[in-house]
Amino acid sequence: MPKLQLYNSLAREKQDFTPIDDSHVRLYACGPTVYNYAHIGNARMAVVFDLLTRILKAAYPKVTYVSNITDVDDKIMAAAVETGEKIDTITQKYTDIYNADMAALGCAAPDIQPKATQHIAEMITQIEQLISRGHAYEADGHVLFNVPSFPAYGGLSGRSRDEQVAGARVEVASYKKDPADFVLWKPSKDDEPGWNSPFGPNGGYGRPGWHIECSAMSEKHLGLPFDIHGGGADLKFPHHENEIAQSCCAHGNEDDLSAFSKYWVHNGFVTVEGEKMSKSLGNVVLAHDLLERGVNGMIIRLALLSAQYRKPLDWSEQSLHQAEKLYEKLQRAFTALEGVEADPAVIDADAKFMAALCDDLNTPQAFARLAELLSGIGLADPADLPALKAPLENCMAVLGVEVLPAAAADHGGLDVANIESLLDERMQAKADKNYARADEIRDELAAMGVAIEDTADGPKWSKI
Repeated sequence: MPKLQLYNSLAREKQDFTPIDDSHVRLYACGPTVYNYAHIGNARMAVVFDLLTRILKAAYPKVTYVSNITDVDDKIMAAAVETGEKIDTITQKYTDIYNADMAALGCAAPDIQPKATQHIAEMITQIEQLISRGHAYEADGHVLFNVPSFPAYGGLSGRSRDEQVAGARVEVASYKKDPADFVLWKPSKDDEPGWNSPFGPNGGYGRPGWHIECSAMSEKHLGLPFDIHGGGADLKFPHHENEIAQSCCAHGNEDDLSAFSKYWVHNGFVTVEGEKMSKSLGNVVLAHDLLERGVNGMIIRLALLSAQYRKPLDWSEQSLHQAEKLYEKLQRAFTALEGVEADPAVIDADAKFMAALCDDLNTPQAFARLAELLSGIGLADPADLPALKAPLENCMAVLGVEVLPAAAADHGGLDVANIESLLDERMQAKADKNYARADEIRDELAAMGVAIEDTADGPKWSKI
């Protein structure tokens, strides 16, 4: 398998991935806040990190992938007030829906999926460490991280001091020592979720800030440092910046930003028809709605992987249609391979396909190689099919795409696999400028009762 290269956001360059321990690779990705359905931006993160985990598991003997559930948050509390439902009911409902929806998109469950509410003790311990080291302070029932105490703050995002304050949309509060300081612990009212702590009056009844949750959970389950941390590009600042500050400063590693995680991986934003997703525009696309509409989860997965993960992805019906076409080609190929026993001697995925994925998850290049493999199946000698089926199956396993049989259709007894094979051969003949053979194939198909229409999206066939 080729050497994996990843763009490390911390180093701002593509680097060879070298694990801390070759026998055990550890990675963490920020999971959902469970108060609503996941939109396709959330789904893209889940699919990208599922793909990365599959690649790592193909290369290393043990991989632990942790992705959390945030089940205590002001947004969840607001949803409870709006709906009248209990907070536990809301968080469990949307955790179950999220996991089911992501499974439908081909995402394996994380090896560990910790919940924030089950790690309050670890958060309190880390906050106490930050206070004792002079990086955090108590004020008006809150505990805040003092950003100026950490001169390396901004090392991940590269933001200046002014950009940090503006970008964080900081809350103006009289008890802050500095406008950029952020909350580690906040007081809760009697009717709000909370836990007793050493901070503030009344038994320190309160709840954690969002940023401390991931610092505590990742350390608990992966140890420090671990190999890869990531999530969507929108989390780079301030969430991931704050995680680095908390985790490095709690352990006296102020001069080494990689003492928390060695590599940082961020997937790009998702737009819809060229515009940013927003409730005000009414263009938020939910993965759940697509699945409810009957869209195959594998097609959604292919659409989410159609752009290289760091690049922006523009979601549209056209991008979904292109993914559907690729999935249909896969179905035709596996239909043609039905009954063929894969060569057991071939245990790896196609080398060029894996080389593309190992080049910073270059899925467009991997898809181009996949198209070559699919075309080759249509033109192959039957004796060569076992050797072609094995690497294709292995490619699908790494890609996380399960190819299911096409829904039955009335083709009047036509041999669909043979028709598709002839169409592939005709396309190749036209590419080779062998127009005589292309015309012969058209005539053969016509004699079988099949009409061909050449379109910009490739040939379409129908029963005459």
